[in-house]
Amino acid sequence: MKRTVWLAPMFVVLSVVGMVGWAARSPMGRVADPPVAADAAELGEIVSQVNGYFETRWMQEHLTPAEPADELQVLRRLSLSLHGTLPSLEEIRRFEADTEPNRLARWTARILADSRFSDYMAERLARGYVGTHEGQFIIFRRDRFTGWLRDQLRENRPYDEMVREMITENGLWTGNPATNFVTATVTDDTIDYNKLAGRSVRAFLGQRIDCAQCHDHPFDHWTQQDFEGLAACFGQTRFSPFGVEEKQQEDGKPVEYEVVDRKTQEKRTISPRVPFHPEWMPAEGTRRERLAAWITHPQNRRFERAIVNRVWGYLFGKPYIEPVDGVPDPGDLSKPDLLDILGADFREHGYDLRRLIEVITASRPFRIDSAHPADVEGADPNAIQPLIDNWAVFPLTRLRPEQVVGAMIQTSSVQTVDQHSHLVVRFFRYMRENDFVKRYGDLGENELNEQAGTISQALLRMNGKIPTELLKAGLFSATGRIASLSSSDEQCLETAYLVCLTRRPTPSEREYFLAQLAGTSGNKRQRVVESIYWPLWNSWEFSWNH
Repeated sequence: MKRTVWLAPMFVVLSVVGMVGWAARSPMGRVADPPVAADAAELGEIVSQVNGYFETRWMQEHLTPAEPADELQVLRRLSLSLHGTLPSLEEIRRFEADTEPNRLARWTARILADSRFSDYMAERLARGYVGTHEGQFIIFRRDRFTGWLRDQLRENRPYDEMVREMITENGLWTGNPATNFVTATVTDDTIDYNKLAGRSVRAFLGQRIDCAQCHDHPFDHWTQQDFEGLAACFGQTRFSPFGVEEKQQEDGKPVEYEVVDRKTQEKRTISPRVPFHPEWMPAEGTRRERLAAWITHPQNRRFERAIVNRVWGYLFGKPYIEPVDGVPDPGDLSKPDLLDILGADFREHGYDLRRLIEVITASRPFRIDSAHPADVEGADPNAIQPLIDNWAVFPLTRLRPEQVVGAMIQTSSVQTVDQHSHLVVRFFRYMRENDFVKRYGDLGENELNEQAGTISQALLRMNGKIPTELLKAGLFSATGRIASLSSSDEQCLETAYLVCLTRRPTPSEREYFLAQLAGTSGNKRQRVVESIYWPLWNSWEFSWNH
């Protein structure tokens, strides 16, 4: 696919908007002043290390990276990856009015402090920790678990503390929501210890050990004994009317984890064990507490590398190492890779997820363009692929279903659609999002895997009920307000582009659409604005991150 982000002028190429005076004058009291970003000097040091890593890599590969992206384009990336939607017109207006240096750093901090970040990121993380299925409602409450994650993110709780609580928490899944990490694996009223072992390693260490459940891993160092030993760490975990609990004794005897030997068909007792560095596992505490301490041990580089790779994937649309749970074993620290550099900083600064995000989004790979001079019509793919493989251009990735509908809902309003919106607006947003995602196709917990678009998805964007409803011009809709309140054709067109694409129209796009707007008013003008919105929504620029 050609990597440039514009189309031929005849049908629609895409663009972003200039803002209208009435939008600039709209009250912004609902939007707090951006919080102070992390210390610039301290953040600058680690960002320089990350940039230096890539600059060395590009030089060794004889690559010239793309030019810096337009700051509005970077704002779009931030909003999509951290809020799951596009920036609103009022947010764009305020961003452009901010003329102080380093405004992207301030706006990153502001986006992270907004409750939309904790709401959206909680759902993203929950997919990796408990999947997307609702499970057995009586003993698994995914909504409570996601709400708990949201609260942790809102308080910016250290990541290692969150993980330890997920693994070790006891009590009811309603009152102690972290226990849903355990109850998500319940099958036929029984905790699946194998699922817990496999999911813990995938989610928190970024590696797949599931194959070792039945036999030694054919391609890796994991053994069946490793898997069984990890599962045994959960072997004393039970659930009762009082919730999840750790049973030390049963009928006066210690509770042990047993498996049926596949060869002899006899039960054998399995003792807790870990596959590497057993000295990191404390002797005291329950088995789950000991396992959690081992997973989050400061010297366990797999732990920090896994979350860095996952967060990188959320921000770029693709993880640094693919698949996200295929992170290789740590290598020689005398030659640290990117995951080591970011992982060490993450650990040294208290496992602060917000800081990790601020570092990555301030780095050069996140802020360079998705287009490159080498990527022209008829260019040799063999010359372009190294640029992509080495992050010398920002990767083009399809928006996830919730981002597509989130962008549509936001572009149907000139005001920010968030927790401050009217209750009716929030209700219809919730209903529309759920319906659209179901029809569009939820990617589930494997959302970071590359997915091809489908004809049915394109048809849903073009002719679906929700897009049709959102597109219709009305008293409060974006198309209606842009048509009626813009002071000129130029302002009307620029506003439509800014709202939909977070950019202004190109000269050819401007010429094409201004001819359609010329001399229109009233209902006819509203229909023209709708006809501008429709191709913008259905352009690939709208449904891709770039």
